[in-house]
Amino acid sequence: MKKGILFPILILAFIAEIIALALFAVTAPDLSQDTVAVNEIVQSVTQSFPSFQAPQGGPDYTVLDADGKVLFATKPNLSESLNEAIAHRDTILDVVKDGETVGKIIIFNDGAQTLRAQKRTAIIIFSVAAAAQCCACVLYAFYIDRRVVKPFKKLKGFAERVAGGNLDIPLEMDRRNLFGAFTESFDIMRSELKKARLAEAQAQQSKKELVAKLSHDIKTPVASIKAVSEVGLAVTENGKDRENYGRIIGKADQINTLVTNLFTATLEELQQLTVTPTSLESKQVKAMLENADYLRRAKLPDIPDCILYADGLRLQQVFDNIFANSYKYAKTEILVSARENGNYIYIVIEDAGGGVDESELPALKEKFRRGANAVGTEGAGLGLYISDYFMKEMHGELSVENGTRGLKVTIALAKI
Repeated sequence: MKKGILFPILILAFIAEIIALALFAVTAPDLSQDTVAVNEIVQSVTQSFPSFQAPQGGPDYTVLDADGKVLFATKPNLSESLNEAIAHRDTILDVVKDGETVGKIIIFNDGAQTLRAQKRTAIIIFSVAAAAQCCACVLYAFYIDRRVVKPFKKLKGFAERVAGGNLDIPLEMDRRNLFGAFTESFDIMRSELKKARLAEAQAQQSKKELVAKLSHDIKTPVASIKAVSEVGLAVTENGKDRENYGRIIGKADQINTLVTNLFTATLEELQQLTVTPTSLESKQVKAMLENADYLRRAKLPDIPDCILYADGLRLQQVFDNIFANSYKYAKTEILVSARENGNYIYIVIEDAGGGVDESELPALKEKFRRGANAVGTEGAGLGLYISDYFMKEMHGELSVENGTRGLKVTIALAKI
């Protein structure tokens, strides 16, 4: 029941109670007798005394003889003596016949009945009004519970979910209740918070990807700078040049340390790096291998013509990591071969450094894991870990094993 119906019911019931109370308080029962009807009764009784007939209407009465004996009564339970009549406030009249009082007529006073009837009427009105008020209050309480209390309980649960970070579940809205627009505003707030959080997450993701990418990719040109400087230091005899080369090498080592620290700080977010494979011509792979072989220690093969499913940026990182590891740990020439088998192109990169212990092979693709030959050599043990992740995201595979000459890394690139 709506508020517009409840309030009129309460108001009408209150007005009815006031009216009933006013009528009961102001209206006094009419205790006077009908004079004409009384005179007719006296004349009729006098004329027919001592034999009587029941009257047709009019007030009830009792006829007594001179000795107070009841001669006639219009109905039972009327006053039967003068004392009862006086106590009941009945009208007492003499019956005079031939100048002699032969009896008494007691006219029944029905004022008490009238008063009782008024009381009953007032009680009925009060009872009906009170019942209407109670029903209206119960209905209004139900209305308040349904339209106010329950929506606020929903808002409480909604606020708890939002505080807990759950912004996916919308707030159920009922536009018919009093707080429809209010709850809609809360749900709009949830939607905006979700958008803001997604935008923030995307911004954080972009920053982390940029840091992870730059921090690791910077290592390759820094290693090149250091390698060239070391060659220059070894061949030059000029003291000033040797000093400059030494400074360059020291700064390269410093940069490498700082980048390693930065990269380690973002390590836990590495698997959030986006990989977006697309169509890639196989001839581009050779260009990537040439770019990764910055010391020119490898003889690169031709790649079978086909279309590959790969992310060019991430694939370049994979080759960079493999070549950088070979330069760092093996310090030998690199043998690269390519073959086509089924739905894959296999790129095999093998150095001549003797490989690693067989027991260490399974752990090389884990974070911070390096072979025993890496002792004393800078590195975080993350190159193969990242490369393996990138290859899986490109539906390819990276495998590591000991070859005939040294460590052999095989890259399987999926064809389209």
